[in-house]
Amino acid sequence: MSKRAIVVVDLQKDYLGTGRFPLVDIEDAAANAARVIAAARSRGDRIVHVHHVSKKADSPLFAPGTDGIQPIPAVAPQTGDAVVVKNHPNSFRDTALQETLQAAGIQEVVVVGAMSDVCIDATSRAAADLGYALTVVHDACATRDKAFGDARVPAAQVHATIMSALEFGYGKITTTAEFLA
Repeated sequence: MSKRAIVVVDLQKDYLGTGRFPLVDIEDAAANAARVIAAARSRGDRIVHVHHVSKKADSPLFAPGTDGIQPIPAVAPQTGDAVVVKNHPNSFRDTALQETLQAAGIQEVVVVGAMSDVCIDATSRAAADLGYALTVVHDACATRDKAFGDARVPAAQVHATIMSALEFGYGKITTTAEFLA
């Protein structure tokens, strides 16, 4: 049995162009994530979907009971996949993710999803801190433009900054093509 899990973080409808909080190139990231998931299934890797659901009914993002919390169809969980619900950026915080991975004997975590600079960053750092060998498939992740003070930071720059930091201190950063090879 494989000791690797693909952790699919927050690939939910609120991030689509038709959602409440659209991300730049989310459709491409979801398509790449779907390719990673399909390959992982064929290898016998564990698939764990992490879905964010806000604790506040009036939340502008991932409000409970809304269509926005549903998974993007291309990466929807299938029979045998684990699904973990979270309320914080770090997918390990106050969830069953760690127990799910431990129960399956997982040693390596491959992360895909959204947003690169928030939940992917927090989850990836936690996975590495917990001792998992970490890989992030960066073109299967997405974010959006951000602002800091008066500066507007394009999504591509936000993404590159986070990926370079994760690669420097936490794990391997790769592309979908490299992961599939």
